[in-house]
Amino acid sequence: MPDPTPGPDENPAENAPGPSAGTPDEQRAQDPGTGPQEEAGPEGLTVDDILSTPQSTDAGSADAGAAAAEGEDPSAALAEERLEELRRLQAEFVNFKHRTAREKEQLRTFVTGDLLQTLLPVFDDIDAARQAGDLTDGPFAAIANKLEEILVRQGLTRIGAVGEKFDPNVHEAVLQQPTSEVEPDQVSMVLRSGFRIGERVVRPAQVAVAIAE
Repeated sequence: MPDPTPGPDENPAENAPGPSAGTPDEQRAQDPGTGPQEEAGPEGLTVDDILSTPQSTDAGSADAGAAAAEGEDPSAALAEERLEELRRLQAEFVNFKHRTAREKEQLRTFVTGDLLQTLLPVFDDIDAARQAGDLTDGPFAAIANKLEEILVRQGLTRIGAVGEKFDPNVHEAVLQQPTSEVEPDQVSMVLRSGFRIGERVVRPAQVAVAIAE
């Protein structure tokens, strides 16, 4: 009777040894479709779960306090920078305002001085008429007085009076006069009045300067 047991060449697939169970690590290494699994943290949380968890209020406050203590608060630095810019702009505006006021006053002085220069012959005639006694009373005397009052309110100042100390900046010495009525180097006679608007001398006064007899 033939032997029913197949030989080694009759069915090799059936004679191949089956897969061995082996250890879990060996099974994962043998299975190419199975990748490494993330390690679970405490209470079954993964690393991604822990990193994506929002920060608590106390922890955020502690971090903000630490940043402020280290001087790293960007809001405070920005506010200080804006405040400094406002102070600088305010100082520039005050300087501009003062400079504009000075320039305005200087312009007014020059305009008034130029107007006065055109009226100097009229003032000379008024002084001559007053010295001659022609303007003691009457309508012309009133007009001359009103004209002088208007210009005085605009800053007009008359230069030249007997007894003043001679000043070459405002006086023009025409002659020297020996006299004992005033001290030497003082104005002994005013030949023609001078005028000044503010600090600007429109015309110096022509005077005689006293010298010792």
